[in-house]
Amino acid sequence: MMSPLPEKLPRWRSVLFVPAQVKRYVDAAHTRGADAVQLDLEDSVPPDGKEAARAGLGAAIAQIGEHPVDVLVRINRDLRNTVRDLECAVVAGVSAISLPKVQGADHLRLIDELMTELERERSLPVGGIRLIAMVETLDALAGMVDIARACPRLAGLTLGSEDLSADGGFEPTPDNLFHPCQRLVFAAKAAGLQAYGFPGSIAEFGDLDAYRQQVQQGRSMGFEGSYCIHPKQVDILNQVFQPTAEEVAQAQRVLAAYEVAMAENRGAATLDGKMIDLPVVQRARMVLGR
Repeated sequence: MMSPLPEKLPRWRSVLFVPAQVKRYVDAAHTRGADAVQLDLEDSVPPDGKEAARAGLGAAIAQIGEHPVDVLVRINRDLRNTVRDLECAVVAGVSAISLPKVQGADHLRLIDELMTELERERSLPVGGIRLIAMVETLDALAGMVDIARACPRLAGLTLGSEDLSADGGFEPTPDNLFHPCQRLVFAAKAAGLQAYGFPGSIAEFGDLDAYRQQVQQGRSMGFEGSYCIHPKQVDILNQVFQPTAEEVAQAQRVLAAYEVAMAENRGAATLDGKMIDLPVVQRARMVLGR
């Protein structure tokens, strides 16, 4: 049975990866300024460290949860580790599970089924822990429309730039990633989900000016936030994905002008030499909603 539809989507400008087994990183996670911290059980944990990472996961969740930071957990893709990870990760204090290398809609529905069983066993709100689908293969890229509508628990899609580029045999450059990112935004928005990412490599933190430019392009494409691997990236994500005071003021002007037009029985308004109609108003409301 699928989980019920939660009331609203989470809004994260920045989600910082933290290896679940490295105590000094966990201890400092809440100080980095990220909207959410993702405790990682997958790539940043060596195979012989998986059990230890799971054993300490509950304490790490509780520790970070004492602060105004949401907690996510990235689980492993292989079936044996997936089940073990979820047994430890579906607990109070976790906002979402990130599913790497999602294969398709059926894959998400199976994960949703297991999470629902665990929530019921543990007297947790069914559907309260969300899912983020990580699109990291060409097969998943081709099936994103179905993936985005797989289950009500799904809150967003994110593009795994490094894994996707490796699977496709191309470099994770902005030009090469633009089309996959655009497709992901379209699939997410059509399904009413959040889109996380930008056209560039998540591994880039040496050239922060280039990183900022790529993130800005991602925002202009419709992304609402992004995952990141280094604290230096957090401030950039928070700044870029947070509307500026000027943008908020302009959005308010747009809505005010449109309200006047509606009161005068006109379907559109004019502001600063531009027509203000419903699509423009919807974008203004999105800015204020952030």
